[in-house]
Order: sequence, then C-alpha cells, then structure tokens
Amino acid sequence: MSMDGWVDRLAPEDLAFLKRFLLASGTLKDVAAEYGISYPTVRLRLDRLIAKVKLLDEAEPSGRFEAGLISAFADGAIDDRTFRMLLDAHRVDLEELKGSDDA
Repeated sequence: MSMDGWVDRLAPEDLAFLKRFLLASGTLKDVAAEYGISYPTVRLRLDRLIAKVKLLDEAEPSGRFEAGLISAFADGAIDDRTFRMLLDAHRVDLEELKGSDDA
C-alpha cells in the first residue's frame, strides 16, 4: 500500500473519524459511544472508510472527478454499477480527448 497522498484525499469527516478510532485504540464500541450511535453504524462507517482507502490506494484518480466519484462510491452515495459506468465513461472521454490532442 502506497502512503503517497491517500490521506490528503480523505474528507475532513473521514480524518476526524480516523482520529477518534485511533484515540479509542480501535474499539468500535467506544467510538459508537463517543458519536452517540450504534455499533453497527460505526462498523458500516469503518467498512466504507476502508473501501475508500483501498480505492484511493489502488486506482490513482486522474483528477478531481475521479477522486469525487471514488469518494461517493465508498460513502455509499452511488452503487457499484453506477460507479463503474461513470468511471468507464469518464476514462473513455479522457482517452478520446487525449487522442484528439495527439492528432
């Protein structure tokens, strides 16, 4: 896992959650109590954050659109099918633009 930049691409609320998680020594029960929410809700938040970090680390976004798309997917704002469709369409558009610049 590369350490270059994935932290910089996390939203402030993700960083705040990570800080609370670390200060609670990774105890989700304590994090849930601090936030005043249920354990399953905290578990879901952590799972989504893990997915976001994996996506940011595996696929270096080519720009703000891809980074925003990855974040939206990891946050559960869009489903997998929509994420893949938008990402593929964006990358095709980028390749077409690159091809027209080369011509």
